[in-house]
Amino acid sequence: MANIDKRKDSSVKIRKLAFIGMFSAIAAVLMFLEFPLPFAPPFYKLDFSEIPVLIGTFSFGPVTGVVCEFVKILVKTVIKGTSTAFVGELANFAIGCAFIIPAGIIYKLKKTRKNALIGLCAGTLVMTLAGCFINAYVMLPTYAAAFHMPIDALVEMGTAVNKNVTNLFTFVMLCVAPFNLVKGIVDSLLTFFLYKHISRLIKSAAR
Repeated sequence: MANIDKRKDSSVKIRKLAFIGMFSAIAAVLMFLEFPLPFAPPFYKLDFSEIPVLIGTFSFGPVTGVVCEFVKILVKTVIKGTSTAFVGELANFAIGCAFIIPAGIIYKLKKTRKNALIGLCAGTLVMTLAGCFINAYVMLPTYAAAFHMPIDALVEMGTAVNKNVTNLFTFVMLCVAPFNLVKGIVDSLLTFFLYKHISRLIKSAAR
């Protein structure tokens, strides 16, 4: 009986690892499908890579979501390399985690559609705030230092798309915050409508 239980546990773990690999791989592929937004500089591009990560988070918990987020960034970096001295990749990981962890924790407390929606809304808000902080105090200064350029040069890219962007603060408020807010809303809506259908397939495959 104990051997049967061990084999069953091992089989469940293998299936879970397979799903983590699948979600991470899909997320990495989606990172290559990027779309510019009219109110943000060209180095901010929208992708849908958080959707499979969120589905993995809702299916197996926040820790799994963080693993998927890390593997996604790792796979993308191995395939494509980095054009930001790894600054963009680290920021993407941190901001992605700020999105999926609150969403995953809230949904894990009570797995209902209502809690999923609350979690996604909370994740979007946390990601937007974290994105502002990380860009203002970590990503943009580090990026500017890595490429030996003044932050004003980055701000000017924001001014090119929005004349009201005149300094780092307005850059973050008028470019970074709306970008992450739109990303969070789009990813949340798609995840909300896709998850139930995909979760049935996951539960069926896990039996």
